[in-house]
Amino acid sequence: MSAYQRILLAVDLTEESKQLAGSGKALATAFEAELHVIHVIEPLSLAYGGDIPMDLSSVQEQIHEQAKSHLAEFANGLGVPQDRQYLIFGRPESEIHRVAESQEMDLIIVGSHGRHGLALLLGSTANGVLHGASCDVLAVRVGVIEKPES
Repeated sequence: MSAYQRILLAVDLTEESKQLAGSGKALATAFEAELHVIHVIEPLSLAYGGDIPMDLSSVQEQIHEQAKSHLAEFANGLGVPQDRQYLIFGRPESEIHRVAESQEMDLIIVGSHGRHGLALLLGSTANGVLHGASCDVLAVRVGVIEKPES
């Protein structure tokens, strides 16, 4: 029995997600594990504190439709079937935890920016996922990392 049977790849569907995809696919292959992909859309009311005096439902629906298309394209490129693709509205950390628990994941893979200092070690989403997860979490360094000049 392998250490990881169900792996959840948490992506934001930016270019950096492609870096995560390689790690997720490699681990799923190495452990002969199921790979699942999740993208969480933070509702505009949460992102802007609910202080916007207008109806954002049509904008939110456009964001959802675009994300649905991008997630399907991304996941299909990894060979992840539709029943293992999750597109959810909510707070990213909480929804990632909820899906990981409900689907009995063994590992969550998230992206992390390699910034300096302990407080900046992980982004806020990666940090939230790490500290509330009921399974292992792998933070993969993403983005351009500048090396200091000698």
